[in-house]
Amino acid sequence: MATLSVKPGQRFTLLDWHTNSHLISADAERQRSASHQVRQEARALRNEINNQAKWDEHDNQTRLAERISSVNRWKETLDKSLADIDAEIDALAKVKEAAERALQAKNLPLDVSIECLTLRESRRAIDVVRDPVEEELQKEVKVIDKAKRELQQRVNEAFQQLCLLQEARQQLSSDHRRKMEALEIDRMCLSLSVNSPNISFKVNPTRVPDGSTALDEWEQNSRCNKERAEAEMKASTELREATVLAIAQTNNELEAQRVATEFALRKRIRDLESACDELKWQEQNTLEEIAEMEEDIRHLEEDLRRKMQDLKVAHTRLETRTCRPTMELCWDQAQNGLTAAVHQLEGTIRALRQKLAEAWDALDALYRQLHRIQTDSGYKASSLVLDNKCMDSRRKLVVPAEKLVPEVNIFNRTANHALSPLNTGQLDLA
Repeated sequence: MATLSVKPGQRFTLLDWHTNSHLISADAERQRSASHQVRQEARALRNEINNQAKWDEHDNQTRLAERISSVNRWKETLDKSLADIDAEIDALAKVKEAAERALQAKNLPLDVSIECLTLRESRRAIDVVRDPVEEELQKEVKVIDKAKRELQQRVNEAFQQLCLLQEARQQLSSDHRRKMEALEIDRMCLSLSVNSPNISFKVNPTRVPDGSTALDEWEQNSRCNKERAEAEMKASTELREATVLAIAQTNNELEAQRVATEFALRKRIRDLESACDELKWQEQNTLEEIAEMEEDIRHLEEDLRRKMQDLKVAHTRLETRTCRPTMELCWDQAQNGLTAAVHQLEGTIRALRQKLAEAWDALDALYRQLHRIQTDSGYKASSLVLDNKCMDSRRKLVVPAEKLVPEVNIFNRTANHALSPLNTGQLDLA
């Protein structure tokens, strides 16, 4: 008879089976509920992440745009500062060149003044006097030396200021170049999107690069560069105005001294001409007096010879009458008359000889005076020639080397000075 085969192992009860079914159903419900909760949370997270990403992108785009705008404003400010400083460098360079030309133009007046002083050293004897002309010429040399020192100082100051302007411009240019590079980078970053090529993950992108600066430091650096450029431009403008004023003042001082010197020279020439005329008149009168004196001396000599002949006659008569014999040798009226005539003639001859000696002395004195007059006239004529040469030499100073005052451009205010040469001096920028 066949037997029933019983499967070995544990046997569960029906309750266990129902319980297991309920547990599986409950677990399935719980897992689906948990899954649903996870799905809902995931959807909420996705929405939140997407919204946050969009807002973050919008904020980042706005910040980049604002940064670009801020950098661009500073770039435009630096553009204007660069244009202004370039204009100021050009204006200062022109004024410096004008000052150098004015300085160079002072060499001619100095050479002329020294030439005049050297010429007048050739005066002779009494004409070597310290007259107003010499004083004015020496004063002119001092005025020219002072003007040259002042202009040279202005040229040196302009050179130093140009160096400072170039340094300030170099800083502005460097800052401007860096801002151009920063603008290009930020604009490229602003144009990037998820669809842009060449985007990738980077190693430690949130690191702080070496040399990074704070925003305040960045803005302070640009402001300092701009303020330094403005300060140098202001100093340059003041220096240009001072240089133009110095050129005008030195030209005025030199022109005034030139006028004073030439006035003294013309007055001296007139004095010399008057002295020469006076000496010529004196020479003419002295020559006439010499001629008259020589004529009178000839008359005195003729009278003296005649009186000597008369005295000889009287002496001969008296001597001859001594030969009268004995009683005839008496002192008669004739003897008295002859004796008195002899004494009178001898007195007359002595008087004539004395007067003749005085006349010769006077003639010698006249000749000495004539020689002195002619010598002094020669000195005066030589001095007159020298002073006329000085006047001829100074004619080249009549047309000044500087004619126009340079323009003073101070950015927002421009003053084109057309100043009169008598009040302000003249300067040529051509």
